[in-house]
Amino acid sequence: MGSPAFDWRQVAHLTAGQDMWSTHPLAAIGLKSMRFSDGPMGITGGRVDERDLALLTPCGLALAASWDTAQVRKVGQVVGDEALRLGIQGILAPNLNLMRSPLAGRAFELFGEDPLLISHLGGAWAAGVQSRGVASVIKHLVCNDSETDRRNMNVAVDEQTLREVYFRPFEYTASRGAWGMLTAYNSVNGVRCAELGQAIGWLKQGMGWDGLIMSDWFGTHNGVASLKAGLDLEMPGPARHMGEALPDAAAIGKYVVDAAQRLQRLAERVANPAPYDASATAESERKHVLEEAAAAGMVLLRNDGLLPLQPGKHKRIAVIGPNAVQPCFQGGTFAKVALDPATQMPVTSIAARFADVQYAEGVVAEYRIPPLTLSRGASREPLNLNVTFRDGEGRQVHQEARHASSLIWFKHMPGVGDLLALEGTANVTACTVMQAQRSGVHRFFVGGTGEVSLFIDGLEQARFDGVTLSGDIMGKLMQSPHTTVDVALEAGQQVSLEFSMNLRCSLAHGLWFGCRAPEQGELLEQAVALARDVDSVVLMVGETADAGLESVDRDTTQLSAAQQALIRSVCEVNPRTVVVLNVAHPVDTACLERAAAVIVAWYPGQGFGPALASVLAGDREPGGRLPVTFAAQEQDYPAWSLAPDANANLHYREQWWVGYRHFAANALKPAFPFGHGLGYALIEPEVAQLFGEQVDQLSVSLSLLNSSTRPGKAVPQLYLQAPAEEGEQARYCLEAFLAVEVPAAGRAVANLVLEARSFSRWDCQAQRWRLRPGLYRLTLGASSSESWFQLALHVDERGRVEAGAWHSLFAEGIATGDTSSAK
Repeated sequence: MGSPAFDWRQVAHLTAGQDMWSTHPLAAIGLKSMRFSDGPMGITGGRVDERDLALLTPCGLALAASWDTAQVRKVGQVVGDEALRLGIQGILAPNLNLMRSPLAGRAFELFGEDPLLISHLGGAWAAGVQSRGVASVIKHLVCNDSETDRRNMNVAVDEQTLREVYFRPFEYTASRGAWGMLTAYNSVNGVRCAELGQAIGWLKQGMGWDGLIMSDWFGTHNGVASLKAGLDLEMPGPARHMGEALPDAAAIGKYVVDAAQRLQRLAERVANPAPYDASATAESERKHVLEEAAAAGMVLLRNDGLLPLQPGKHKRIAVIGPNAVQPCFQGGTFAKVALDPATQMPVTSIAARFADVQYAEGVVAEYRIPPLTLSRGASREPLNLNVTFRDGEGRQVHQEARHASSLIWFKHMPGVGDLLALEGTANVTACTVMQAQRSGVHRFFVGGTGEVSLFIDGLEQARFDGVTLSGDIMGKLMQSPHTTVDVALEAGQQVSLEFSMNLRCSLAHGLWFGCRAPEQGELLEQAVALARDVDSVVLMVGETADAGLESVDRDTTQLSAAQQALIRSVCEVNPRTVVVLNVAHPVDTACLERAAAVIVAWYPGQGFGPALASVLAGDREPGGRLPVTFAAQEQDYPAWSLAPDANANLHYREQWWVGYRHFAANALKPAFPFGHGLGYALIEPEVAQLFGEQVDQLSVSLSLLNSSTRPGKAVPQLYLQAPAEEGEQARYCLEAFLAVEVPAAGRAVANLVLEARSFSRWDCQAQRWRLRPGLYRLTLGASSSESWFQLALHVDERGRVEAGAWHSLFAEGIATGDTSSAK
């Protein structure tokens, strides 16, 4: 935009959105409107409902588990293509916050517990999106690392930790050309993130970054303070605090002009996107990328010779567990993607790959609100709802068909119009018919943000008042508060269901409902009997689609008691059992001790079934390495509770020592360390070499030998132990890594490059990075606690490096069996 020839008042309205998802155009300066969408796992439709189908990618944690920037970039390109297909110019993703605690409710959306890994993998995703001419809006700046009371809580963190750990992914992606960033809901050290001039200033003034800063939806509270701090765009529109709500004061003029310039710069960047290829071949390739990515993130924690299963050798296979037919493909946030109903379930994919497969449920899926379906089992029919809307005067104004058990409307409701402008009481009613599959007591669930009633065959059976509940509307939508009622039904009995909600003026509204049918026989006994009678077992347990939520953190890392009992019972009668964990956070693994193999599949997106079947059969490697630490006991985690104190403060007392850094500093042995993961090929390190004589020139070359008859994947990881400052713990952290494909009976070389920043600390007083001279130790290995080679380095005040000789730990590892080379 350059130096504008117009008064700042002409562009002030541009600092707020036009509507829920788009920005204002301004023909006078050639500015076009831009449309945004949420999208950490794929593009969500503007309506946020089941009708806007899109490709569903693996979650952030699954992508991070690949440790493969090239693979993650491809996924970003797929999401960018989806944005082009749907007319979206900007995607609110990736989420580059950090998993401080295993209880983080949105852990699945994150890229792990290490800022370097988060930076490189999240940066690769963003680069993939932007290669298509679509903006990647990095979120959430900064320290939105938990969900409990996120709109009101204040993170108390020292500046050095803030800059070196939590700000690092934003700094990295800005330096690599990210086009936009989104501020968090929480406060940091007493300042709301939309007004946090410290972090925004590090980007804009400190780095000279020229991108756009926007607020999270409804995350602006003081327009002038936010504008002066560097917020360029309040979302959504219409304006509440910025835009037309700003005062007519010349003192804010320069800030308005800068914001308008940044908005136009972003519009110019997305003005000429790549052409969208709608061919069947291109669509097939996109789905193939997502399937490959799902397999690349699956982590083989343990393998006592069971995997891969050989279709000809393992003739009779039992697939057991609820997640085989009701898997968790994704988390339950507002960024939830509408999945193609034809998506293949894992049990179907496994049955297609292996000849003789039988299924047993074992335990029921433990939904918070079980979806309302017309029949049970792997081939359930879709839910058909007739939804009617009445305006504030009681007139029916709209009718439509829906197919989901949770209905949400942001700002606008069909026929009713703008929910914020609603006068009087409107009504939405969803009707359907359900046929009971078994006799017994059925528990019906119903809730919403208004006054809700459940009618069964015309009789009111339950009421729920969502109006008087405390908390913000967005939290209510995610937490889905509800009531229940038990009704006895006979098998084959049909009942009409009517879920009716009266509603008033609000930012958004939601109506949700479900039904839990009576349990079918002795599920555990049936599963154990089947397990006893087969050659091998694939046992699939984990979470439901409503487990990982916005606004809600977890309270345990334990699997449910019923699932733990199932695992122990099945492994007791058939030790040839592989347990597949369909989770997206660290879990307690004590119940898995007798399993021959354990795979962490995360939330792998729509490619779950085919990817898992191919990994089990050995068609693909389980390519993942842990992006988080799995502790041996819950008290070992450096951060646990995510509940703010009585003053709404959440103290980051672990400071720099988050995740595996804490385990290393305190000599704690985890159940499975950060970076750990096995494969099917036998890959061993041979020779390591250090190159460079200055801190800004250092790299390590590692040769790898694959002595097996199949290609495989290795992920060498370079850790650096820095000289400890007086009175503090040792500092040991990841500084470089690389995913390497090693050919069968062949070699490959990995080149790991260190950044000069690795040898510096943030100087809070001088507001710059300062070299930290002294004695360092490089450790090259397969995880944070499984080492191959070590090397001492001395760094002087000028950044010159003197290195000792490499010390090999790999031979010692072979002698003790302590090596994570793929087995």
